[in-house]
Amino acid sequence: MTLPYLVRLLCLCFSFFFLLNAACGLLVWTLSKYALRFVAARRAPAAANFLLALRLFPFAVATLFVIVLCVPSYVRLEPGATAERVGFACLIFGALGLLTWCLALLRAGRALFFSAVHHRRLSRVAAKTFMREQQCSVFVLNTREPVLALAGVVRPRLLISRSLLESLSLAELNAAVIHEMAHRASRDNLKRLLVLLAPEIFPFVNPLRRVEQAWSRFAEWAADDWAAAGNSERALSLAAALLHFARLGVSPALPYLSTSLLATDRDLQARVDRLLHTAQAMPSSRRTRFPLRVVSVSGAVVVAGLLLTTPVLSFVHDLQELLLH
Repeated sequence: MTLPYLVRLLCLCFSFFFLLNAACGLLVWTLSKYALRFVAARRAPAAANFLLALRLFPFAVATLFVIVLCVPSYVRLEPGATAERVGFACLIFGALGLLTWCLALLRAGRALFFSAVHHRRLSRVAAKTFMREQQCSVFVLNTREPVLALAGVVRPRLLISRSLLESLSLAELNAAVIHEMAHRASRDNLKRLLVLLAPEIFPFVNPLRRVEQAWSRFAEWAADDWAAAGNSERALSLAAALLHFARLGVSPALPYLSTSLLATDRDLQARVDRLLHTAQAMPSSRRTRFPLRVVSVSGAVVVAGLLLTTPVLSFVHDLQELLLH
């Protein structure tokens, strides 16, 4: 099939994205069982960050390759305003890459839509109040089902059901609210959105689901550790809050872009055991991460500059010609 200049570029971009995303995704899937063993001995915050990076690794590598190498090499070395035949393999890979992107955008858009609808409904049925002990605003729901969650991405709202508010002691409520504030501080709902935006390895196939589930579990443990803050009394209060939450029954369904105090009871025993038998230290201050971020961004800029040299772009352009034909 003969395609014009820009359409050919799009086909190449989606093709390279699909191939690299699939290759790196299969690599992560192969190494996932070793990665889960590795993080088992690590502190929960570090384990959660590692697993999230592992899940987003295929998406990041494929996206950076397309933006940093594929597009510049094509624009610089491919003759403009020309039509050229494109091979069947490139068309298939391009279609698969486009499909994986469309599915990812559809998932993320659907999650954002239901989150927005949920926010609008809350503004009508929930009563906003300020909790002096926790120094935060909450939306109180008149429901018997237990609810304590942080909902939303841009302006996350703390939700609590009146039944749970009345059943928890002051110490338990304080520990539970701090747990949700830990999710806000670490932007876990935004991370959930990034996971949705990361295209699957193959359309409708997600072999990295085990990594996603492990990340979600360690994110909850990290929030528990933040709430306990190395204080045995607060750890006991949070454990008691979890048990009270479970006894009140099943919580109602919340949007995916929400973090609940106890989404399911499958991890309840493990979380209570951790709180009862370990006194976790407060995670490091965010201020210590700033120099690391600066170094990381600076290193990425340097690497990008090296990659944009003529020999590297020429090699990538040769790969494009091979894929086109």
